[in-house]
Amino acid sequence: MTLKHTGPSRHFAAALLGSLLIAAPAMSGPLLDAAIEAEKLAAQNDARGAFEAIRSGLAAFSQSLPLTVPRAIFVTEVPKAYRAYTPKAEPVFLSGEKLITYVEVTGLKWQPAGGSQRQSHFTVDLELTDDEGKTLALQKEFGNFTFTAHSDAVEVYTHLTLDVAGAKPGGYVLRYTVNDVIAERSTPFELPFTLKDKS
Repeated sequence: MTLKHTGPSRHFAAALLGSLLIAAPAMSGPLLDAAIEAEKLAAQNDARGAFEAIRSGLAAFSQSLPLTVPRAIFVTEVPKAYRAYTPKAEPVFLSGEKLITYVEVTGLKWQPAGGSQRQSHFTVDLELTDDEGKTLALQKEFGNFTFTAHSDAVEVYTHLTLDVAGAKPGGYVLRYTVNDVIAERSTPFELPFTLKDKS
């Protein structure tokens, strides 16, 4: 059986969040503070400032959350953008068909990268087991992704393409572990699937 990772998408999009205003509690945080500031700027007809305030607040809030994969799903083709994908109807693949997984990552830490830029860095480990739990393949850093931008991004996604040529028909479990290199923390997720003969 050959394992091959082909064509990771290394794109990310800036966060887009509508106006948010919550009655202020006794304690506030980056998201609430940003929402209040954005509403104030919007009332002053400063749409650009309002958007940047809420975007920055959401980015700061995201980094306070645990490292999480909010969405991981098999798709029929390489995704075109954040949440712009066609989900596979069922996790069933014909022999020789590549497994494309759309993956979102939240809670990544960002750090200065020089030249007023910011950077995040994460890797993805792979483990493939059969439906009885026997490990068939292990690969550290199956994917390795570095994002560099002028501001911390929130809507971070990628895709992972796995070629399991030579694997026998049957049930399998694909386990990926996302590792935030900067924050030194990890989170796993699993995707069961079935291989069938073409005939």
